[in-house]
Amino acid sequence: MKPTFKKQLLVQNVQMDGSINFTTNGDINVYPCPWESDKTVTDGRRIKYRAGIEVDADGRTSVKRYNIGSKGPLHETLYETAHGAVKMTRPMFEATPSGPRRRLDREYVYVTFKFPKKYGRDIIETLYRQEKEQILGFIQSRKEETVWNQQ
Repeated sequence: MKPTFKKQLLVQNVQMDGSINFTTNGDINVYPCPWESDKTVTDGRRIKYRAGIEVDADGRTSVKRYNIGSKGPLHETLYETAHGAVKMTRPMFEATPSGPRRRLDREYVYVTFKFPKKYGRDIIETLYRQEKEQILGFIQSRKEETVWNQQ
């Protein structure tokens, strides 16, 4: 276990009656019922999790929606094999007086392979050659519709 791992801050497994509100912007809020006010969920402070979840000491919980568009995934998967993937960065645009212009100099295509170490060198080399051929075949089929920067 890494030393930077945060300890679990919930006091115990608590079951509460409550109401759940789904808002139009995508947020979800959970409110415990008034007769559950004697239960404590945390050690007295608000807990924030990475996924946009906040839990108060009295059990009120809110889940924030993800920002769609501005903070989406950095890469779009174009093609996958059993141990490899072809990904490209999302299209980037900049505002110009004549309208938006696509920034092809900031878009890249990535080919990645991830093989388990337990396979051994010979098996990994064989699988690499097979999957490399599949990926090269995919790239050749996309040659007409993709702008490739020769450097």
